[in-house]
Amino acid sequence: MCWRLLKHSLSSFPFFLLHSFSVVDGNAFIYADCSPGKFEASTPFQANLISLLSSIATSSAELSYNSFAMNNNGTAPPEAAVYGLYQCRNDLSVADCATCVVSAAGQLRLICAYAFSAALQLDGCLVRYGNDNFLGRPDTTLVHRRCNSDTTADTEFFRRRDDVLGDLQNGVGFRVSSSGSVEGYGQCLGDLSSGDCATCLAAAVSQLKNACGSALAADVFLGQCYARYWASGYYPNSSQGGFSLSLSL
Repeated sequence: MCWRLLKHSLSSFPFFLLHSFSVVDGNAFIYADCSPGKFEASTPFQANLISLLSSIATSSAELSYNSFAMNNNGTAPPEAAVYGLYQCRNDLSVADCATCVVSAAGQLRLICAYAFSAALQLDGCLVRYGNDNFLGRPDTTLVHRRCNSDTTADTEFFRRRDDVLGDLQNGVGFRVSSSGSVEGYGQCLGDLSSGDCATCLAAAVSQLKNACGSALAADVFLGQCYARYWASGYYPNSSQGGFSLSLSL
């Protein structure tokens, strides 16, 4: 995805343990991708996009994942079609999921105004749309990678980190893991098969190990999955100091 990527945090939240996700601000900003191509106002594409984002907001009050294809029941030209999805972190309550998705959709319309394709990831949810049908297609493209600038040479840390990442790599859907002072979680999009999910998570884990090396915390977001880990006290908060950004554009 050759999109403009926003790198600045819009909100913050404290460090937490995996068993207490509920105390975290799920609206904490992680990244936004905006395509350079722009659509005109008052066009069939804009009408379809408005319908899509409205459907996403409505659906999030009931489901943690859903995808849509909008084209005015086939009456608009093919180039006006809009495809989109949202997904919440699987541990969020229905109410928190809906709050996160509505916030993400609102920010997306402001940050990526008139973009043909866009995605916005908050700590608790993702909203994405585009004029190409990306739904259900395997995608391990790097979207966002962040490595904490604090590093270690402690072999015990590497052993614990690799235990966590190995566990996440073997997961399907949403999975949390911990080993000693290292914790992490990962998630695939809801439309992925078990095999495609495993492939995506393996690619995310490889990125974490190879690109972030000895970082005490890191996260990698690919096209259809993500994986994150951190040592105690180093939860990858997007507003926390000590992070360097390495991104694929």
